[in-house]
Amino acid sequence: MTDARIYLSPPDVSGIERKLLLEAFDSNWVAPVGPDLDAFEAQVAGLLGVRHAVALSSGTAALHLALVAAGVRRGDTVLVPSFTFAATANAVMYLGARPIFLDSTPESWNVDPGLVAGELRDRAVRGQVPRAVVTVDMYGQCADYEPLLEACDRYGVALIEDAAEALGASYRGRPAGSFGLAGVLSFNGNKIVTTGGGGMLVTDDDRVAAQTRHLATQAREPVAHYEHRTVGYNYRLSNLLAAVGRGQVQRLDDLVAARAATARYYRAALGDLPGLTFMPVAEYGKPNWWLTCLLVDAGEFGADRDRILAHLATLNIEARPTWKPMHLQPVFRDCAMRGGEVSADLFRRGLCLPSGSALTDDDRQRVADAVRAVIR
Repeated sequence: MTDARIYLSPPDVSGIERKLLLEAFDSNWVAPVGPDLDAFEAQVAGLLGVRHAVALSSGTAALHLALVAAGVRRGDTVLVPSFTFAATANAVMYLGARPIFLDSTPESWNVDPGLVAGELRDRAVRGQVPRAVVTVDMYGQCADYEPLLEACDRYGVALIEDAAEALGASYRGRPAGSFGLAGVLSFNGNKIVTTGGGGMLVTDDDRVAAQTRHLATQAREPVAHYEHRTVGYNYRLSNLLAAVGRGQVQRLDDLVAARAATARYYRAALGDLPGLTFMPVAEYGKPNWWLTCLLVDAGEFGADRDRILAHLATLNIEARPTWKPMHLQPVFRDCAMRGGEVSADLFRRGLCLPSGSALTDDDRQRVADAVRAVIR
């Protein structure tokens, strides 16, 4: 009999979410409006300590509208980490702007603040200041926001925080998602908190929140008939999915704790193996441990990353490479890049291990044994 499949980061739902979902269903609040949607937004805004939260159909939709709020238009440039998921850069392209990719720092795998400051300085000299900087809180660990915000403030550039992977993390005691003009969250099925699909824009800026709500509902004017003075989008989250989100956020501390336990388990079970180096934990914050990731030195370990992936696959265990940097993606081949060696190496040697919050000790041991077996 084949062992049950171990997934990378599957949803973890409980009776709490089921109860809230059925209550929403029975109330007939199904459309993208309703008491659960309002409550979900208030719940997340309170958790992050921000004034506004707008629940949307995806994290990508939130990125898109955050860039709109920052004034990004056709022909503008936006600084974006190269080491990220494609949605971060795709949203820039939606607006006819061009991403300028920046390398990561090996100390946190997040965008290098020194490269951000240098790029802003050099472009300011030429009168080509980018319209915005998008940061990404990589694998649930915040970017280094003190120098990033300082650089953005110096040149009057909006900072947008892509915290899609980081709900529950913090930077110097401040919650992920609460930095810059707007923060972006994702509730995709693989995230630490899921609504099955969805996202959220969070902000302290009244204008940004009002504009986002307006554009996300097809930019309908507040009159009796259907009046539209600008192009809008069908981006609002449904009340049913918001009910699921309410239950997930109630369990956030437990979900973070479970993933932290998995990270500790892997470090203890695999930490003695030469050639394996886990993603560093920055001193400035606390991650949410969304995924446990490591780098493989093939010479020291005795096998490369791809061989480990292939072996895990034969044992019905889902693992993945780390993100392929955007500057190495064919679709972005013509975009500017500053640096690149660090993020290219993170992709070449990086491995994401199964990290779901419902993993058992038996599951974790199966994964650890499978990794160790590669070099036996």
